Amino acid sequence: MSDEITALQHFDDDSLDAAFAALAEQVRLETTSLSDPEAFRLHWLGRKQGRLKLISEAWLKSAPPEAKKALGIRFNQLKQQIEAALEAPATTIKSAVQGIDITLPGTLRTPGIPHPLLKTMHEIVSVFHHLGYSTNLGPQVESDFYNFEALNFPPNHPARDTQDTLVIANQQSRPSRDRLLMRTHTSPVQIRTMITQAPPIRIVIPGKVHRNDAADATHSPIFHQIEGLCVDTNITFSDLKGTLDHAMKALFGSDVKTRFFPSFFPFTEPSADVQISCIFCGGKGCRKCKHSGWIELLGCGMVDPAVFAAVTAERRKVNPSDDAYNPEKITGFAFGMGVERIAMMLHGVSDIGHFYSGDMRFLEQFA
Repeated sequence: MSDEITALQHFDDDSLDAAFAALAEQVRLETTSLSDPEAFRLHWLGRKQGRLKLISEAWLKSAPPEAKKALGIRFNQLKQQIEAALEAPATTIKSAVQGIDITLPGTLRTPGIPHPLLKTMHEIVSVFHHLGYSTNLGPQVESDFYNFEALNFPPNHPARDTQDTLVIANQQSRPSRDRLLMRTHTSPVQIRTMITQAPPIRIVIPGKVHRNDAADATHSPIFHQIEGLCVDTNITFSDLKGTLDHAMKALFGSDVKTRFFPSFFPFTEPSADVQISCIFCGGKGCRKCKHSGWIELLGCGMVDPAVFAAVTAERRKVNPSDDAYNPEKITGFAFGMGVERIAMMLHGVSDIGHFYSGDMRFLEQFA
């Protein structure tokens, strides 16, 4: 095949299409029996006598200004075709040189595994899915209203001190309820759900939360929670106890026992702390349970009527006669647990920092 490039007489689209189609066909024919990629590369892409250089000199330089753009587009498409033709046989030739038998099975890629925290979170959520709960999610950057006020944490109330949080900068000019912060619990999703959805409600809320805590073996300023909310007619504390007793048995084994102690949370009344019998010593007493035989695991309680009142006030902005969350007609319970704490118990991890370190020696143990 001659390397001579004939000058173009016409530069309209049809003439350019025909000229470059002929060149593209030449490239295709040469690549069907390509035995020497380097010779092919020099023939077409060589800096001194390559065909593309000759085409550029013969066609691009002599083209009228109005045709240069269309000619340049087709020139680049031809160059891309040549480069693609060079890449295709490169893999085949490299494989042949290395002596790879392409009839053998390919290299096995080991699939990754869920992070132990993610795995634990899925296990907990799955327990409640089997009880008929659905999963709801919400933003990590929340307003003061959803994170505190609607949950019966009035401004300057001492209960806020236990959830000292990280606030977004430059919020002073906003009304108190609209100031943004990093959520301290996943409870704001409970409020968001009730505002948009009438009873009955049965949801679990997994997610990341933030508190201004110093990091140590059992605390971190960023951690994960799973909360639950059940609202319906005739919901009692017995329903709450039965639900959590079943969940703890599903997670830690059927021999686990639960017990409830009075506690305080602004958004539930009455409130309780839930303890389970020590899974390490079977309740006999050991260092893990401080020789008490019991381990405190989560908090819970019946939804405070003040929370229903805050939800009703927001719903009545849309429908002034809304009465879906009248505490004389409906009741509910809520609970919350830390994912890290449960993961540490299930897997015998002594330092919460291992979950965040990214140390593959630690993570590979869960493969």
